[in-house]
Amino acid sequence: MSDPVSSIRNLGPAFEESCARAGIHSAQELRAMGADEAYARLLQAGTRPHFIGYYVLVMGLQGRPWNDCKGEEKKALRKKFDAIKSNVSTAPESRMIADLDAIGVRVAPKDLREI
Repeated sequence: MSDPVSSIRNLGPAFEESCARAGIHSAQELRAMGADEAYARLLQAGTRPHFIGYYVLVMGLQGRPWNDCKGEEKKALRKKFDAIKSNVSTAPESRMIADLDAIGVRVAPKDLREI
């Protein structure tokens, strides 16, 4: 049996719902993919980028309190967050594909029409 995403420290029901929309359905899946890949998938699924949300996820996966992130570590995480944010396409077609993936439907890019 798999543990819910909300079983991870710092992560509650709202984060669990965001993960489900991004196709992440268990704590095991989230741990296996890691914070960076998971956060990129959340952004692709339409979650608005928010630095605190990212570092709360990082701290939770490390089993640390969310407010344990300080100083140089926080600066380094900010750089990673900015890189993830800039590399993720949040165009309408990307969000649509993520939504379809979340419900188990795959669409090939060639089948997409311009909106």
